[in-house]
Amino acid sequence: MRIPVVDLNKTGQNICVLRKRSGVSVRELQELLGFATPQAIYKWQHGISLPTVDNLVALASILDVSVEEILAVDYPKGEE
Repeated sequence: MRIPVVDLNKTGQNICVLRKRSGVSVRELQELLGFATPQAIYKWQHGISLPTVDNLVALASILDVSVEEILAVDYPKGEE
């Protein structure tokens, strides 16, 4: 069985591209998500961390995309 793995770097790139495409600034996203600082968003975009599930759902709604469009999932080759 191959277990899917979320690629942090590709997911971060997706967040950045989708945010820019939607015309939402990091500062606006920070305010919409209720964050005191934009650091979490920058960490997502740089592939350092992932949004929590509730923030991922909110992000998808704000950017008008599906969660699947945000997450980059790989299926690494493994021993079967």
